[in-house]
Amino acid sequence: MTDQPSVDEEKRATLRRFAALGTATPLVGLGSRNDADAGTSETRTAIRGYLATTPGAHFSKVRDDLKLGTGETQHHLRLLVDAGAVETRKDGDYRRYFAAGQFSDFEQVALGYLRRETARGVLLALLRDPTATGSDIASALGVSRATVSTTAKELDAAGVLSRADGYAVRNPETVLTLLVRFADSFDEDAVAFAGEAADFIRFEPRD
Repeated sequence: MTDQPSVDEEKRATLRRFAALGTATPLVGLGSRNDADAGTSETRTAIRGYLATTPGAHFSKVRDDLKLGTGETQHHLRLLVDAGAVETRKDGDYRRYFAAGQFSDFEQVALGYLRRETARGVLLALLRDPTATGSDIASALGVSRATVSTTAKELDAAGVLSRADGYAVRNPETVLTLLVRFADSFDEDAVAFAGEAADFIRFEPRD
């Protein structure tokens, strides 16, 4: 029988992998010695690395993907937020986390909705075909027309979609860029879309 890696071994391997990314992430906002201490733990470095590749992840996703405990996650995220290395935004029932200083308010809101399966599907459908109707989108996603209408209403209220004349993505270049840049952290459809779109956009990180 093949030995399976223990939970602790899997956790350490996951933390080491993301900590390598976190080491390369600037510690925005860390000034005092106590604040700097917030960025020295391997777990906190791993969280920063994870958020660099998965911006807008909510608390449970950070916890589960990094194989952390609930209290452990709360402790390290609180230190990073207090130190100014991580920003947080409330999104309905979710609290989402971002590397500090990397995204505008619109980008943070858009990323939050891109992490919702149906909202992401609506935005992908409209980026692929800006003339798509609600019925077209419902058919493409395999959901009801009412589901598309409810999702579009939420996206409109958030400023990511306009319903003034049919459906239209607001700041489509920005939304498209976020989808392509972080496609691997969404789903296979986003990855396929990124393959189609990558040739005609260029991602430029904020200073």
